[in-house]
Amino acid sequence: MNTHRLPSMLTTLFVGLALLSPALAQTQKGKEPRLPPDLANEHYGSHERHVLDLWKAKSEKPTPLLVFIHGGGFRAGSKESVSQGTVAGLLSKGVSVMAINYRFSPEVTFPAHYMDCARAIQYARLHAREWNLDPKRVGASGGSAGAGTSLWIGFHDDMADPGNADPVLRESTRLSCMAVFGAQSTYDPFVIKEWVGEAAAKHPALEGFYGLKPEQFDTPAARETFTKAAAITYLTKDDPPVYAFYNEPRGPLAPDAKPGTGIHHINFGLKLKEQMDKLGIECIVRHADEKTNIGQEMQDFFTKHLIGSP
Repeated sequence: MNTHRLPSMLTTLFVGLALLSPALAQTQKGKEPRLPPDLANEHYGSHERHVLDLWKAKSEKPTPLLVFIHGGGFRAGSKESVSQGTVAGLLSKGVSVMAINYRFSPEVTFPAHYMDCARAIQYARLHAREWNLDPKRVGASGGSAGAGTSLWIGFHDDMADPGNADPVLRESTRLSCMAVFGAQSTYDPFVIKEWVGEAAAKHPALEGFYGLKPEQFDTPAARETFTKAAAITYLTKDDPPVYAFYNEPRGPLAPDAKPGTGIHHINFGLKLKEQMDKLGIECIVRHADEKTNIGQEMQDFFTKHLIGSP
């Protein structure tokens, strides 16, 4: 959602991922050189923002795929924000990378943003053989809105429609794992107020995401929509594992906090972990103030759930 804290958060992520490859560490010392994708602005749908970039890992066998979903409050952002160092690191480990664009608010409202991203994943699976991808090993990652989208798709029941006239929509939307940063496990303003505070619940991007004014929030129809838009709503015991990182300050919000403050609060992750622990699903939640080797944990996470999967 609000991306004012994401640069430092994503820097921590990219430095952590340096364990994947020495090449990544080198790119963090200066401006990242852009690696030319094997496919650039490939259209996965009819809208001008239905485009993706794909970097193919060199391998004789089909490779895992990590899908990068950018943040920006569902109203800004671009696939070009994917870290090129991260791309290089994952490629060196035999993981292909796909970065996608999707439509923005206010042109579209929930669930269009989510469904665009789900379609991009389905499009990749449709072309898995052509692109040398393993359709059974697909993960997603992103920050803020991209993180919330990753969780929503990952927890949602498979949206494949085998009888659809569109071959893309016949493909699976299921994920193997999600690594997310500043993730919101719900976009329900009433739940956000309870979990984090009123300022977070008043994030201005929520109006555009839902196509509603705040005075329309407290209606039965709106409440039902909020539940449907919350990733945690769909959580079941067969869902994939999650690695979640946060760096927004812990603790209660200040009484005079500006609207949007707290939208990347760790409480979103802790509430998610509480539910995932009950279901026996791995959920690692970390904060920047912890003395934890984030890079090693993330390497182990990807190796276990994406790289090392059969």
